[in-house]
Amino acid sequence: MPLGLNRTLLTTILVPCLWGSTYIVFTQTLPVDHPLLVGALRALPAGLLLMALGPGLPPRDRLLPLAVLGLANIGVFFALLFVSAARLPGGLAATVGSTQPLIVGLLAWPLLGRRPGRGQIIAALAGLVGVALLVLDPHAKLDAVGIAAGLASAASMATGTVLIERWGRMGSPLALAAWQLTLGGLVLLPVALLVEGPPPLPTALNGLGLGYLVLIGTALAYWLWVRGITALGSSVAFLGLLSPTVATILGAVLLGQWLGGMQLLGIAIILGSTIAGMLLSRRAAGAAAATPRPRAA
Repeated sequence: MPLGLNRTLLTTILVPCLWGSTYIVFTQTLPVDHPLLVGALRALPAGLLLMALGPGLPPRDRLLPLAVLGLANIGVFFALLFVSAARLPGGLAATVGSTQPLIVGLLAWPLLGRRPGRGQIIAALAGLVGVALLVLDPHAKLDAVGIAAGLASAASMATGTVLIERWGRMGSPLALAAWQLTLGGLVLLPVALLVEGPPPLPTALNGLGLGYLVLIGTALAYWLWVRGITALGSSVAFLGLLSPTVATILGAVLLGQWLGGMQLLGIAIILGSTIAGMLLSRRAAGAAAATPRPRAA
């Protein structure tokens, strides 16, 4: 792999690590009874900030595909994710969300003409098992609406991830991240105010937590994530398995939670499936690119 792609891979690996810190920042510093509003206030300022760094307003002739990406990756994804998190225990919600690499592999077939190999599917299923071993409580109560919302949120972001690879030339990674966050946040904000009502008076701790989420967990993270997708393809979805791993390790370190043998086994499976899934997906993408397409008559 060229040096530039190696650097891109390393910075893309940083993204799920940053996202893994979101749960503890949210629960410890922000109003947990206003999750939709927190999502909107996380996305919209980050998008406006990135636009101010250079891209400016999105081009009119690209508003429709950009709106689709903004809804898939930000607006719809955040809303469904928070519904799932509100109705399911954290471990079960994370396990349902870890279906995203499998969904990406399946969507790449009709949208990118890239049929998933058996190894990719096995790696995605292994990652799902690893996350379940890491975070799932065997006594967790199932909720049909929460599970459906979790699966739909994973499918929403998986669709956006594949479409970025398909439509990735609409702008630079910085511009694409800025426009997605802004459009998605604009859609989510009125929904949050309508559903949850006005927020409580903010505190200094709220400001610190939201500042971290906006600047580090969203503006920086989504820019690096979009850059990773445009350079490495939709296979970066396997890196998302690292997010619950980091969240669990942070909980163990900062909140005094204990990591048992099953959790350590889950971490090992997640790391192995992430590496295998990335390599197999990249190999499949290279083979698909090297196969000549038949000419139209």
